[in-house]
Amino acid sequence: MESSTQTRPTIAILGAGIGGLAVAIGLIKRNVPVTIYDAADKFSMVGAGIGLGPNALNAMDLIDSRFRERYDKVKTGNERLDFEHSVIDALYAEEGFGTKRGWTRGPIGADYFTRSSAHRRDLLEIMESFIPKGIVRFGKRAQSVEQVGDKVVIKFHDGTIETVDAVIGCDGVKGITRQTVLGDIAPEEVHPTFANMYIYRGIIPMADAKEILGTHAGDAKYFMAKGKALAIYPISKGREENFVFLISQSSPWTHGDTAVSCTKEEMIQDLEGFDQRLLKILDYARPLRWPMWHHPNTSTFYKGRVCLLGDVAHASSPHQAAGAGQGLEDAAVLSHLLSLVKTAGELETAFQVYDAIRRPRAQKVVATSFEAGLLYTWRYPGVEDNMYKVVDNGNLRLHWIWKHDLRADIEKAEDDFYKIKATLPTASNISDALADQIKCT
Repeated sequence: MESSTQTRPTIAILGAGIGGLAVAIGLIKRNVPVTIYDAADKFSMVGAGIGLGPNALNAMDLIDSRFRERYDKVKTGNERLDFEHSVIDALYAEEGFGTKRGWTRGPIGADYFTRSSAHRRDLLEIMESFIPKGIVRFGKRAQSVEQVGDKVVIKFHDGTIETVDAVIGCDGVKGITRQTVLGDIAPEEVHPTFANMYIYRGIIPMADAKEILGTHAGDAKYFMAKGKALAIYPISKGREENFVFLISQSSPWTHGDTAVSCTKEEMIQDLEGFDQRLLKILDYARPLRWPMWHHPNTSTFYKGRVCLLGDVAHASSPHQAAGAGQGLEDAAVLSHLLSLVKTAGELETAFQVYDAIRRPRAQKVVATSFEAGLLYTWRYPGVEDNMYKVVDNGNLRLHWIWKHDLRADIEKAEDDFYKIKATLPTASNISDALADQIKCT
């Protein structure tokens, strides 16, 4: 039998963003000790809008039932009831938004779907409310993460070192834990790949949006053109709208991994042919071109006792509003698996099962999100600028994401964990084997 005095493994989470806080909430709910390390000096409230589908809301329920309850208090839906079940309304970006063609609206959604989004700040605030004092250590930017024997050593830029039983990397699309996990087996997968698109982004007060767009404000819209588009949707309980202008670029990004400044004239030139009303929204965007990155290939989500979660594992482009939801699904599965772990020797089994359950689905979301970007900028083969086909394709591509049975994933994960655990040598089995060996000598 396993000793009742066996101490629980020490687990470190690197990153206090949505993924890191989500898995921490799940672990705390299940009485699993955890410490979060974050490079910032306080919880970061920087960000913009986040869309969450039914699968993401189900993940909240499975992480901690109170999570969904608190989110419901800050979420924002479409303003008009007849748009309630639309994730977006597809319109032309050209002058008149397609009315000259007889196009009035192109709803993409489902009758079981209810539009739900939030300001990242509001979502992080409710997540922060679950985290007890002392759990998060701020000002801790990791310099390296290395497994040494049966421990993981984290070296920080401030010169301090922490040694733990396991690390969950939630350190973002460019996180260093990806190097730890993939550096030896797939070095070409370590760094994110340019997703052939850059964006202009910002937030506009709803009153201003309505003055500019009239009845087109207040509900999620996607204004489309060849190689470019504008996505805009309500956040902050309807007080603001988040917007993203998307510009395709087939050539490589040659400005490093950060945004590059530009002029207002260059922004307008990028959006040639757009309705003048849409160009007015540029007044609320910083003159910066933000490159979009993703991880189209990830051979494994773990190595030894270091595991990847959220964007560092499967960063995707935003065209299906599914990235944050995948991080929540990760957290629901992994927090449950780690609640089953009794000794440090079982950590790798938990990570192995997590990888098998989560990686195929998350990778498919990355791939199909990239496809959706082609679709909504009229570059999808066989569809191009046929808006009827765009809407038909959009209405078919989201069901497998939204209707996924995450509870079944968790049940399978638990079953697989115990099946693998049963094949592993236990301390008592090893002791018995040693005793038999002694008897024979």
